[in-house]
Amino acid sequence: MTLYMPCFDQESDYWASQIVVLEGLEPVRMRPWMYIWSTDAKWLHHMVQEIIDNAVDEAMAGYCDHITLILHTDNSVTVHDNGRGIPVDKHPKTGKSALETVFTILHAGGKFEKSAYKISGWLHGVGASVVNALSTKLEVWVHKNNTTYYQSYLRGIPQGDLQILGHTDKQGTTVRFWPDPEIFETIDLDASKEFARMKHGAYLTPGVTFTCVDERTHTKMRYLYTGGIKTRLTNLVADQERISTLHYLKEEGKDCLTEISFQLINSTNENILSFVNNIPTHDGGTHVLGFKDAFVTIVNELATEQGKINKKIGEYQLSDVTDGLYAIITVKIPEPQFQWQTKGRLGNSYVRTQVNKIVYAYLKNYFAANPAEFDKIFEKIDLAARARLAAKLAKETVIRKNVLSSAVMPWKLADCRKRGRQGTELYIVEGDSAGWSAKQWRDPEYQAILSLRGKILNTEQAQIQKIIANKEVKNLITAIWCGLRDNFDENALRYDKIIIMTDADVDGAHIRTLLMTFFYRYMKWLIDNGNLYVACPPIYRVEQGKKSCYIYPPADPSNITPILIDNNIDPEAKYDIQRYKWLGEMNPDQLWETTMNPMTRKLLKISIEEAEEADRLFRTLMGEDVSLRKHFILTNAKNVKELDV
Repeated sequence: MTLYMPCFDQESDYWASQIVVLEGLEPVRMRPWMYIWSTDAKWLHHMVQEIIDNAVDEAMAGYCDHITLILHTDNSVTVHDNGRGIPVDKHPKTGKSALETVFTILHAGGKFEKSAYKISGWLHGVGASVVNALSTKLEVWVHKNNTTYYQSYLRGIPQGDLQILGHTDKQGTTVRFWPDPEIFETIDLDASKEFARMKHGAYLTPGVTFTCVDERTHTKMRYLYTGGIKTRLTNLVADQERISTLHYLKEEGKDCLTEISFQLINSTNENILSFVNNIPTHDGGTHVLGFKDAFVTIVNELATEQGKINKKIGEYQLSDVTDGLYAIITVKIPEPQFQWQTKGRLGNSYVRTQVNKIVYAYLKNYFAANPAEFDKIFEKIDLAARARLAAKLAKETVIRKNVLSSAVMPWKLADCRKRGRQGTELYIVEGDSAGWSAKQWRDPEYQAILSLRGKILNTEQAQIQKIIANKEVKNLITAIWCGLRDNFDENALRYDKIIIMTDADVDGAHIRTLLMTFFYRYMKWLIDNGNLYVACPPIYRVEQGKKSCYIYPPADPSNITPILIDNNIDPEAKYDIQRYKWLGEMNPDQLWETTMNPMTRKLLKISIEEAEEADRLFRTLMGEDVSLRKHFILTNAKNVKELDV
């Protein structure tokens, strides 16, 4: 009998010594994208949000009435609240202080213990421990029991045990952290986004003061709104024509506290903001669906009872009811289940039932007592339904006559050769001369060019029939191919990137605004999904002998010396400078080098972090109210550094 023994190759076989054991927060630093999805500016801001959320949780629990955010000159961030203070006693399981446990162990915190926080943002955020891991340094001061406690960390590692600094009359927690530049693409926080978030918090937690300080610009703001979401809705609607009164309801159901404010206005745009435990849910969820379901149901029920149903229209659809509907929907529940780590969409199914029940009962009682208001609302809804049917007919006619019958793309579209959407780009170019240059030096394998003639229709004010009939808009719709609004089909989208490329002058800025208005109102999914970009052509070209460089906005034309030095151009010697007012002034190879070559170009991705402000700005710039636009121009004129006349 022969006994065969296995033979191991020391180099190729798999040994226990090859198993890497990552301790503490090491895995977060090694693979940050597993915890924060990305290391771009959006997730840098999400880090700040996590610490602010902890403070807001204290406020919602009733233990805090003041939250402060400070953006320091060294790009560090401080968040302070006057709540109970993070516990500092020894944790029974870890043997460490509760403070150190929270900041060094993943998925540790009071939100896992229901008796500590009945309502909170809960566990789907990245948490304090991940913020600690992705910071070069983090410091925590806890003020409680008339004592100040302190601990510091370097890249997630405690620098000694918890310290007692002495006696204090303060109460609460202060966290200061320095985002790690080795982890994040940028550590320069956008103050406007942080101030907007604190403003939201003040609306959603009436009676709590939110203070924001930007030491870099010496800016300080304080927000306190006793009216809560009613005040916010009033500000959101602003000067638009009201169809209904401002409605407000607040009711507690089983494991769900619902608070809603809404109003119908004379507009075709829907604007619904939603929150769960004070966290914005940009993609809605079950709480929003419950609200919409109830609204559609009661409208159809009352219309049927009163014999108002039009046979050609049939039952009214969701889009008919939500046209011109401005609403703020906020729920507070004990254990929210978010469908994405960004907390963008609520998934708890029971919330839909709870909200639906509450809203349906409110509307039924209100309309019974106020039939005149229902008649006014119904008139608006019926008009929206008629417009929907007319638009559908117009769209079918346009498609039948101009697309399906010939299956031909616009003649001004120079399409790319690549089949399938992945990696393809559509440049929307202002004017024939710039379009010609772009076509000469593009990469025809994956880059398509669509030339526009002049300024497209202002879609903020126009009816859908007029929009679809407009030649330039029609070319856009046909080239992109994915439909509009409720008929939007993401699978039909023909390009990965839609890139707006206009001249660096006033007319170019106007065309860019017109295009962005169209995309925001009728193809908003492109923005939400990150498909829409703006090209950033240079405004100057500097030459000195064989050396040259380009100057891009927002560089200050009066102070380009640092840029010249960075490009090895001697500011003391003579150099030539060329101003590019129009894309057509560039040679085709220059346009490729500066604006279209993926290796050297600068693209600005269009995103909507602040939907409320975006809606207001588009109405101001492109709406019918001239006085609003005049006020905007007069207010912001002083910020214009250079004006083409």
